[in-house]
Amino acid sequence: MVGAENPPVGTPAGMRKINQRAVLDLLRRSGPATRPQVAKDTGLSKPTVSQALLALEAAGLARATGHTSTGTGRSAVLYEADPTAGYVLGVDIGREHLRVAVSDLGHTVVARRDERNTSRSGTALVSAVGALAAATVREAGLSQADIVVRVLGSPGVADPDKRCFRHAPNLPGWGKAGLLDELEGVLGPDLMVENDANLTAVGEWERGAARGASVFGCITIGTGVGMGVMVDGQVFRGATGAAGEIGYLPYGQSHAAGEGEDAPPVRGHLEEATAAQSVVRGARELGLGTAKSAREVFRLARDGDELALRAVEAEADRLAYTVASVAAVIDPELIVLGGGIGTAADLLLDPIDRALRSFTPLVPSVVQGELGDDGVLTGAISVGLRAAEGLVFERKVGAA
Repeated sequence: MVGAENPPVGTPAGMRKINQRAVLDLLRRSGPATRPQVAKDTGLSKPTVSQALLALEAAGLARATGHTSTGTGRSAVLYEADPTAGYVLGVDIGREHLRVAVSDLGHTVVARRDERNTSRSGTALVSAVGALAAATVREAGLSQADIVVRVLGSPGVADPDKRCFRHAPNLPGWGKAGLLDELEGVLGPDLMVENDANLTAVGEWERGAARGASVFGCITIGTGVGMGVMVDGQVFRGATGAAGEIGYLPYGQSHAAGEGEDAPPVRGHLEEATAAQSVVRGARELGLGTAKSAREVFRLARDGDELALRAVEAEADRLAYTVASVAAVIDPELIVLGGGIGTAADLLLDPIDRALRSFTPLVPSVVQGELGDDGVLTGAISVGLRAAEGLVFERKVGAA
């Protein structure tokens, strides 16, 4: 059990545990393998591997999954890490949508639910998240005891002292002290909480457009604006966890609405200038009165509407400013566009590149995210699986 004393390293019990973990890690990393293959790849003796596999089977961490033929015509048993040894719950909280998924240890999603976020208070949102998570776990045919790790992605930065979120103005009540305790009350103990843009970056790095990138930023633009930064496979959070809160970058618009071109610039935040509503606002100012959402503006632009195309060009200029600001600070090899605006990358990438080259020599590659609306959940499950693998081993080996 977690919390139980581990056998000292160097003792027979301690060495057996190290060997079992080495065998299990190999099966998780490389997939099904025979005893001889495991022995060859781990450097352990065949008798040691046999003992480890027997112990892992008894603990419910590994299982036989079939047979394979060797060169002599004999069949050999294939073993794999048992993906049903534990499950991870991922939660994505956004201003417009709530998404919840349950994954087994093999990264297979066994249940998922999405619904509109209609909550208008922190209390209502906590209740809605708890109900949706419970329904998803039931749909998977599981109990709360089967969930090893729970990971929640949200706008803003978790405050460990006040137990709430900072910098999440689009979620009413999200800054209330004790909110994280309320979330743990409905989702389960030891809840892992992470910024949604950071989780999207993790997802794109592991399973999306940023695979193999050593330094990159993932800019997510929807109701709000955020960025996750990863360096050598690790999220960079800064001193207080607010690294990537680029929505607070100062941004001066050319002139106030209704004023002349010679009026002084209006100081504001980047989020006000680049988020989805700014696309709609810009389209309406150009005379496209029918635009009700950024997606509608992008649809009209794809259909060749001249006013919509001008609104898209203006958004691309603002995003180029954003990319240039980021590039001057972190020198990324790659910028991934995620969030709702990222789905319009086919319209935005070329004008962003032109604008960048017109005013800065620092021009990173800008690409469309591959995960779309699944970015936060993919990252949440990936983070959860990393933690769950160790926890499941300690619990089941300790209990065996």
